[in-house]
Amino acid sequence: MRVVDLDRDMSDVIPTGTTRDSEYLFDRMTDLTLELTRPGPGKRILDVASGFGQDAIALCAQGASVVGAEPSARMTAWARLKSGEATGPLPHWVRGWSDALPFPDDFFDASFCKGALDHFDQPERAIAEMARVTAPGGRVVLAIANFDSLACRAARRADDLREGILSRPVRRGRRHYDVPADHFTRYEIELMREQMSRHVELEEVRGVSMLWGLPSWNRAVQRMPESAADAALRGLDRLADAVPSLADVVVLAGRPRPTLAAAA
Repeated sequence: MRVVDLDRDMSDVIPTGTTRDSEYLFDRMTDLTLELTRPGPGKRILDVASGFGQDAIALCAQGASVVGAEPSARMTAWARLKSGEATGPLPHWVRGWSDALPFPDDFFDASFCKGALDHFDQPERAIAEMARVTAPGGRVVLAIANFDSLACRAARRADDLREGILSRPVRRGRRHYDVPADHFTRYEIELMREQMSRHVELEEVRGVSMLWGLPSWNRAVQRMPESAADAALRGLDRLADAVPSLADVVVLAGRPRPTLAAAA
């Protein structure tokens, strides 16, 4: 039996503007994800799990024709409210499952899913569907949290030392490197590559941010002068892009693989 929350909203998601490292991570992830869709006038782009719709609205402002597909009634309602505040062309909102997208083959120039794939109970079917509805030569873009990041590894080692060697009490609550209860998949970069490569010819694998969520780093960056904090965050982001396996978020992009039917 498939159990899904069709009234899901964002009330249980970490606020994006509460700390400098969080704000930087979410802004940079958004900018890179949207950039890799190669938006522009006349481009048809699909936002899978479109949530509040802010990304779809931003792409419309660049001249793209955008459809936001989202199964949650509450999130879709929020997106419609938010789009009412915007000026100019607006996205078209559709309630739809990521693993059974209600669109014909090759319909979009690009499709993307930002920060939601690990919430899906059938993520590889969702990737296959995104590839199916994207035209040959188009772009499929995924942005996924990396639970084997340097920050997750460091937090795990620190807890092993604290609890194993120092015999301190086990901390309560979810740990930094634990997958949240509303995630179905614990992604690391090799699993991302494996699932996406079956349906998409990978062209880019990019890393975003490093050390996000580590309490010691969070406190340090909050105490820094703003200019120093910005420089440190940008520097770590460049390192994450060079070594995406250690990044907090990985963004993958490529072209849909030809189907057997199309090849014949």
